[in-house]
Amino acid sequence: MSTDSSLDSQEKPESTFGVRLRNFLIVTVAVVLSVALFLGLRSETSSVSLTDLEKESTPLEVALSNGKPSLIEFYANWCTVCQKMAPDIATLETEYADKVNFVMLNVDNNKWLPEMLQYRVDGIPHFVFMDKNTQPQAETIGDQPRTIMGSNLEALIAGSPLPYAQVNGRVSQFSTTAAPTGNNEDPRSHGAQVVN
Repeated sequence: MSTDSSLDSQEKPESTFGVRLRNFLIVTVAVVLSVALFLGLRSETSSVSLTDLEKESTPLEVALSNGKPSLIEFYANWCTVCQKMAPDIATLETEYADKVNFVMLNVDNNKWLPEMLQYRVDGIPHFVFMDKNTQPQAETIGDQPRTIMGSNLEALIAGSPLPYAQVNGRVSQFSTTAAPTGNNEDPRSHGAQVVN
């Protein structure tokens, strides 16, 4: 029996060492993978925000008077499609900044209600392509690939018909609070129900 107990005592230190080595390797691999995942997600996350794009955009008044074609985007900070497109819009803005005005109009700001009604914005993002004479040439609604947006901008700059006019993609629904209700009653008749 003493032979068996000596064998057991010799195996235990080796197996304990093996278990510790295995656990150490597992922890090391887990830490390395966690760091790689963290850095990978951080680098993939868009550093472009809609707020930043709005701050850097051309004011509408300037765009309507400087003689350059314009791309007007109706958007909202809560719009997931708008957020998804923000990096592409930032890239296009960098590429075409000297040739095209990029205008960002937040649909949550009532200041832009006349423009929202004028262009019948009911889904966002809603893009309006305007020539250098401020005449609308086309509108696209929803998620648009950067190649389509770029092709439209190239045509807008050249003054030729836009190849992707009236394109619709995935949108975030939006309705203006001042939309017509279809009620044809005279607003002055509100007192007609009052009986003396």
